[in-house]
Amino acid sequence: MQQPSSTASSVIETTQEELNTIEVSLLSMFSPRKHKLNWLLIAFPIALWAGFVAHNMNLAFVFSIISIMPIAFLMGKATEEIAHYYSQSIGGLLNATFGNAVELIIATIAIYTAFKDPSQSELMLIVVQASLIGSILGNLLLVAGLSLLWGGIKHPNQEFSKDANASNGSLLLLAVVALMLPSALGEAGGTASQILDLSRYTAIVLLIIYIFAMFFQLKTHTHLFEVDSGEDLHELEGLTQKQAWNLLILSTIMVSIMAEILVHSIEYTAQDWSLPSLFIGVILLPFFGNAAEHFTAVIVAGKNKMDLSLGIAIGSSVQIALLIAPLMVIFAWILGVGLSLNFGPMETTATFASILIANFILSDGKSNWLEGAMLLACYVIMGLAFYNFG
Repeated sequence: MQQPSSTASSVIETTQEELNTIEVSLLSMFSPRKHKLNWLLIAFPIALWAGFVAHNMNLAFVFSIISIMPIAFLMGKATEEIAHYYSQSIGGLLNATFGNAVELIIATIAIYTAFKDPSQSELMLIVVQASLIGSILGNLLLVAGLSLLWGGIKHPNQEFSKDANASNGSLLLLAVVALMLPSALGEAGGTASQILDLSRYTAIVLLIIYIFAMFFQLKTHTHLFEVDSGEDLHELEGLTQKQAWNLLILSTIMVSIMAEILVHSIEYTAQDWSLPSLFIGVILLPFFGNAAEHFTAVIVAGKNKMDLSLGIAIGSSVQIALLIAPLMVIFAWILGVGLSLNFGPMETTATFASILIANFILSDGKSNWLEGAMLLACYVIMGLAFYNFG
């Protein structure tokens, strides 16, 4: 009778050791010793205290936007780990789906806030539209500009796939057409109902094109978008599939909480600091929300891996324009919120100019540091314009 008891005890001890190993491995992802960016996670409890206890909206805004950076980084790590356990096509789809999760979460919460509180509708729609436009501008000008500048300093002559960038550039031109027509309809005297109808049906068309583009990239023309096997976006952490999913779920919940605080503190911060809401949405939200991804693109550019670097920058803009923006229009449509693709003449002009200059600079498949400096100069000018516009 003693032997079964001993065996059971051994099994229990082994199971407990496995659980402890899993717990330590998962929790280690939040340790500053593992990733220095995790030091910024201290902002998470401060944002919770400022938003829900002290009701200090200015403090809540600052620390919520700071805390989003390391959490978004952990979301990216989790997605890479999960993609490792699936085929290349499914892995690519997962990366595409969660690549701009922060923008998706912020926009979703803002739209839902507009639905629950119509008095906040105007501000929330500005936040949604500005953050989407800002993500496109940030990736095309800031991230690509820093990548070309840093890569050009390290390597005087860099080359990349013209075909892949031409494909993404064409998709972005299609997206800007979808933004220009509702804006043109508004300037021509179209009614709000007509603009909404055009935007909603256009959003459906853009989603269909995005599905086609993913099929093109992941199935029929994968050779155009291939990078060397050594050009991995993230170094794998060795998490189990269950751990990776747990990390993704946990970081998504944390981002959602921070986005909730951030969205509801924007109005107070804009008033107290005399900052235009448009500037906050176009410049600040995308900068902090994508900081970790931006850093990765610049680092790999310094290693002369421009296909990967530009794939992050340009590919992210394509996802925002053809996936996230149309999804938000349809989500708002379902809730009865009047979100359209009429982002305004200034925002549309800025987007068109950014896509035009990025396509022109990247059209020859070669880059240098001066071209990066030009993209950055364009971003600074647009930042000044949005700051003074409000």
